[in-house]
Amino acid sequence: MTTPSLTGLRVLDLTRLLPGPIATLRLAELGADVLKIEPPGEGDYTRTMLQSDADRQSGTPSAFYRIVNRGKRQLTLDLKTEEGRAKLIALARESDVLVESFRPSVMARLGVGYDVLREANPKLVYCAITGFGSEGPFAQKAGHDLNYIAYAGVLDQLAARDGTPVAPNFQLADLLGGALSAVMEILAAAWHVARGGEGRCLNVSMTHATHTHNVMAHIALVNANEASTRPGAGLLNGGAPCYDVYRTRDDRFVAVGALELKFWQTLCEALGRPEWAMRHWSLGLATGGADAARLSVELAELFRERTLDEWMALLEPLDCCVAPVLTPAEAAAHPLFRSATRESA
Repeated sequence: MTTPSLTGLRVLDLTRLLPGPIATLRLAELGADVLKIEPPGEGDYTRTMLQSDADRQSGTPSAFYRIVNRGKRQLTLDLKTEEGRAKLIALARESDVLVESFRPSVMARLGVGYDVLREANPKLVYCAITGFGSEGPFAQKAGHDLNYIAYAGVLDQLAARDGTPVAPNFQLADLLGGALSAVMEILAAAWHVARGGEGRCLNVSMTHATHTHNVMAHIALVNANEASTRPGAGLLNGGAPCYDVYRTRDDRFVAVGALELKFWQTLCEALGRPEWAMRHWSLGLATGGADAARLSVELAELFRERTLDEWMALLEPLDCCVAPVLTPAEAAAHPLFRSATRESA
């Protein structure tokens, strides 16, 4: 259970969709009092996005909206009216953090930009989450997660063996570049304020943050080995047999993460192939090389001999870093997550 370390922190949430709402959700889970502010009428359009037939018929907001906004209070404000703007300024005066995810300059055009809110509350931490940053030629450009990871050089690495990029169903830029980066910067700024400092205006660019987190690619560039970022060529993307995904007899998959030699040795013993233990990257096996490719084929053939459940019965009790590739439904029912907080009714 998360310790409510942020009890007493007052947050205004003007965000929509995924990155901002997840950022403020994480703050709420840490104990912050989050007030979600929505425009009149449709409100946050995730209310109807991915809405099930049952929710549509009952007039219930979608599971998307409910999940990312649980634990928050809600208020409708029309920032296009003088009354709405005055109310927001009054709320900001009594708050610690404001998070918004409009395009740059929207809040200023509405008359409630950082300069106005800072005058009302010099201690306010103001966080703007944008796709491409608040300045520069792309500042006003529209985009979504797939666009951000494409520009950041990440999508190129999320590719099949033939090099075709695969659209992931996990929003890397939204969640890592946007939500978690925002939380990190907000907490740092709140710490600064708590020690007597002034408020801060934070600009979180999802594309820039995602690019910064693309660590393995940066290492490859520094080492003048950009080729290692190609699928099946690098240490962590299939170029090492000890760190890859293999198909089982029942067309399921196991994830082998035996990156360290001791885990690989344990795995080879369990597989009945102790002679493979010396064929490891740390002992000179060239990552992405011909011998590595041959060993990957041999390992793939071996994993095809048993079902996923049979492999897990053998390998899961051992300290060899092998995991089943679970479906979302299986993961939700797994003992790792069974006790986690469920979606509120």
